[in-house]
Amino acid sequence: MKILKRTMIVFVILLVALVVGGYLFMQSASFGKLPSGERLERIKKSPYYKGDHFENLEDTPQLTEGASYYSVLKEFVFGKDKRNTPLDSIPSKKTDLKSIKPEEEVLVWFGHSSYFIQVDGKKILVDPVLSGAASPVKFTTRSYKGTDVYLVDDFPNIDYLFLSHDHWDHVDYETLVKLQPKVGRVIAGLGVGAHLERWGYTPEQIIETDWNEQSVLDSGFVATTTPARHFSGRGFSPNKSLWASFVLQTPSAKFYIGGDSGYGKHFAQIGQEHGPFDLVLLECGQYNKSWKNIHMMPEEVVQAAEDLKAKKLMPVHWSKFSLANHAWDEPIIRVTKEALRKGMPLIHPLIGEEMNLRDTVLGTNWWEGRN
Repeated sequence: MKILKRTMIVFVILLVALVVGGYLFMQSASFGKLPSGERLERIKKSPYYKGDHFENLEDTPQLTEGASYYSVLKEFVFGKDKRNTPLDSIPSKKTDLKSIKPEEEVLVWFGHSSYFIQVDGKKILVDPVLSGAASPVKFTTRSYKGTDVYLVDDFPNIDYLFLSHDHWDHVDYETLVKLQPKVGRVIAGLGVGAHLERWGYTPEQIIETDWNEQSVLDSGFVATTTPARHFSGRGFSPNKSLWASFVLQTPSAKFYIGGDSGYGKHFAQIGQEHGPFDLVLLECGQYNKSWKNIHMMPEEVVQAAEDLKAKKLMPVHWSKFSLANHAWDEPIIRVTKEALRKGMPLIHPLIGEEMNLRDTVLGTNWWEGRN
């Protein structure tokens, strides 16, 4: 009986320690901060904020009909594709971003959803994740070997930083803290600024917008925050900040910065109101039939590009992390096949490769033979 009591006491102590430790861990700076005060009052005025959280334009259950959290967990643990991660290092190049001439118009992809654009003399950065992981527990989501070829020190000063939503694979604490002195303005959905201010960004640096709101950034540069079909949250309080896509109009070009999204009617609406686009950047990886409402299947990516009236499509959200069970190269294989079938011009540069924005060359199928 005494042994049983001691065992129970030890168990309770360990349980309390685990709960307290978990709570303290989630109070760390990397988890950011929930909106409060004037920021929260502004959020409450949004037509997309219902009760105490944001909602999508159309009904968006995170799991599709017939799926359960148990079935998803079982598949994630036991159903991984044997090529879930590459056997070899991902090939990459290192472009000297600081030496790019002001008149050059280029795009450099850093893997997943992170990329740099220079156009009409402005330097633009989207969802930079350079810490080597996409999770607060780093060993769970390490980046592929060969993909981390850039550091914040490699970046020039950034005029506009776009953040699509606050998930760990898009809003990276370590990267953003180091980047802060180099950033002119940050454009993000409502509520994301609470994280940024905790991390040292000034209110003057932050532009927070609701869906369908415009921000005049400079002469000829206008950003419109547009809907996406997804969700947000860095802890146990989901959908307190707004997930978004962006329309970026520059003096000479128009871009669609997609963020994460399931397929939905918003693409056609955005295409009707803002298209055509010179280039659309859409997520094409980390999907599963069980959560296709919040992450597009590859074939849907091409349809979304058509809906948007895209002149060219660049698929992102792949080739750096394994956040789903599919083979690491399956997204680009499937989206390339569908784009060819539908006649959609596709670009797929190497990580770090300097790509001329006006170039129509698609690039080589560099992922082939990497398994």
